[in-house]
Amino acid sequence: MSRLDSMLRRFTAQRDGLNWAAQHIAGLPGDVLDLGLGNGRTYDHLREILPDRRIWVIDRVLQCHPSCVPPKQDFLAGEARPMLEKLHCLRARIALAHYDFGSGIKAEDVAEAARLSPVIARVMQPGGLIVSGQPLVGFQQICGPDTIAPERYLFYRA
Repeated sequence: MSRLDSMLRRFTAQRDGLNWAAQHIAGLPGDVLDLGLGNGRTYDHLREILPDRRIWVIDRVLQCHPSCVPPKQDFLAGEARPMLEKLHCLRARIALAHYDFGSGIKAEDVAEAARLSPVIARVMQPGGLIVSGQPLVGFQQICGPDTIAPERYLFYRA
């Protein structure tokens, strides 16, 4: 599979997974968390499908497209662990989290996701959902939408 085809498959899985998760948290109180802003595409999509939810964003630096800049009070700039701890201190409860951190080096990305999993768990609303590009630990893995190939995107319940 070409890298272009792989990217298109990943983006489609990401969109379908977020749409599915947004439907499944209807009625569950809590905010949304985007872990890894990047260019801002996912954040922009979350704003569109969950317009009534507060969307927290964590990333090392703000370098997204100008149309996708989150409100200053919702953007936590810095390393993930201390920013998740800050979010916990703010008593935020997350109904839906999207985990999209990664360097592209699979072993390092899997290890980082495992290290961050317990801190993510501390901010999740019980019953909340996590849509992730990396395997997480300590959560109940669930099946996402049928349109997504197994292991392309992962789905968890807190």
